[in-house]
Amino acid sequence: MAREINRRQFLSTAALSTLAMTVGAKLAPGTTRLDGEASEIRQQLLKLVNRERSEAGLSSLKLDGLANDVAELHAVEMAQNNFLSHWGLDGRKPYHRYAFAGGTEATAENDSAMDHSAPVASDEVAADAIRMHQSMHAEVPPDDGHRKTILSPQNTHVGFGIALRGLHVRLCEVYVARYVSVDPYPLIKQPQSRFIFSGRVLDTDYSVQGVDVFFEPPPSPPPMRWLQIPRSYSLPENPESLSPKLPPNTFYDDGTIGTIEFPSPGRFRVPIYLSKKQPGIYTLVVWLQRSEKTEPFPATHVCVRAE
Repeated sequence: MAREINRRQFLSTAALSTLAMTVGAKLAPGTTRLDGEASEIRQQLLKLVNRERSEAGLSSLKLDGLANDVAELHAVEMAQNNFLSHWGLDGRKPYHRYAFAGGTEATAENDSAMDHSAPVASDEVAADAIRMHQSMHAEVPPDDGHRKTILSPQNTHVGFGIALRGLHVRLCEVYVARYVSVDPYPLIKQPQSRFIFSGRVLDTDYSVQGVDVFFEPPPSPPPMRWLQIPRSYSLPENPESLSPKLPPNTFYDDGTIGTIEFPSPGRFRVPIYLSKKQPGIYTLVVWLQRSEKTEPFPATHVCVRAE
């Protein structure tokens, strides 16, 4: 099927870049939240991102309030504890954080750090944030995962989190692809239970090509020394792949007929089976495609806890 082409390239991000600069600075307040400056810094970063995307012939992004909140909480946690990682202190990955905060869209996260030799004043953090972002945008292949995220054509929204703690400045960028409105679904279900996953594609120029169901064990707090080593993240391997339901007397190569139904234009529904006996997190990824000449892309990261 067409949706299998290059699917894995969307399911992982390139390794983080750890940025460290030594600069002279004034004595800073011991704060981690930049409440007064955060809005202005976000606007500066948004303007910069959209200029970079415009130069690449891409559409501009809008700020997303939930992405801002999720990004800020992660930036604060990294600054407070002096680490740089896509994982949080609780062991959750970026798509877990966004989903359990109420988001349903597919996301991608960029993180960066700047550590100073002397405390930095809060009014200098904007310049730090710009330099960190510019460094990610300036990446070159093959180590250009951050740049690819910034310039992903599928992104529609973005959120920025900036935090300061003494010597440590952290930037978290959460990029969002908003194409699907998901109907209410259970956040928690028992293992080996079932439910209906449904929703609506916001632009009928796009069609649902499939739904992947990923399982992973419940996250656990990693050691701090593990968090201090930057590494890439991805969805788990070997998802269960669900396909559109075929017309009568039509079969896929494996003899199945598919399970995703389309009750009306733009709408989809599919039964989901939480097949494992053990507790864990299931992540549901809806794959969209605009035409047969374009590659499918992920439009949701819907997380359900089995416990």
